[in-house]
Amino acid sequence: MTERKKPAPRTLELLDRVRLTPNMLRLTLGGEGMAEFPETDQSGGYVKLMIEQGDERPPAVRTYTVRAQRPEAIDVDVVLHEDHGPASHWAVTAELGARLSVGGPGPKKTVDTEADWCLLAADMTALPALAVNLETMPETMTGAAFIEVTSRDDIQTLEAPAGIELHWVVNPTPGVEAEASPLVEAVTAWAWPETGRGFVWGACEFSSMRALRHYVKQVRGLDRRQLYISSYWKNGLAEDGHKVVKQDDAEQDARSV
Repeated sequence: MTERKKPAPRTLELLDRVRLTPNMLRLTLGGEGMAEFPETDQSGGYVKLMIEQGDERPPAVRTYTVRAQRPEAIDVDVVLHEDHGPASHWAVTAELGARLSVGGPGPKKTVDTEADWCLLAADMTALPALAVNLETMPETMTGAAFIEVTSRDDIQTLEAPAGIELHWVVNPTPGVEAEASPLVEAVTAWAWPETGRGFVWGACEFSSMRALRHYVKQVRGLDRRQLYISSYWKNGLAEDGHKVVKQDDAEQDARSV
């Protein structure tokens, strides 16, 4: 089978910047480069922002969800960290009109809308992807969504079906508690539906992801067709390091079947 050729990165401009909450910034990227961007809705997919580092080093590549797409622009929500990594620093300091290369978009990961109920879990890095899932799932869907935020001021207003319970979990130190994270504790305390076929969608820090995966597979007995669980970052590692650890973990998990 011929491997699908990845599209060349497009050059987009920073058109707008809005502080959504104390720890999340929305960037609007657009310009002439959008002429080559897929016209169909890519909200929930991912793009690669290539941040120039001002020296001979290659650009720092960081992955973000397309929160929304319009013909002329896309919105990307960036979590602001105290250490201000390359993407966070660029998001805060770049002047309007600044240009950067953007790779993708990559495929979106969605909830199985044929399931009888769903459980979603995310930290702030995966909040944009979770929000798109909530906005696009059938109004008849039931279940719950657990979202971990750094402070109560980071709670956002989300559109969701009436049958989806929204639970906000405040954790000032995301990624530090690992398997004992407040997000994992909140999910495992939820009253699991006694009937129906469920689907679990989860995306968060690496150690919390592994704990969630163990819970839904080993304790609740879900098979691979009933879940999407991924780590979006790992405490103490940049994206390149996390990518290696994530791939090794995926291979180990596949062998454990």
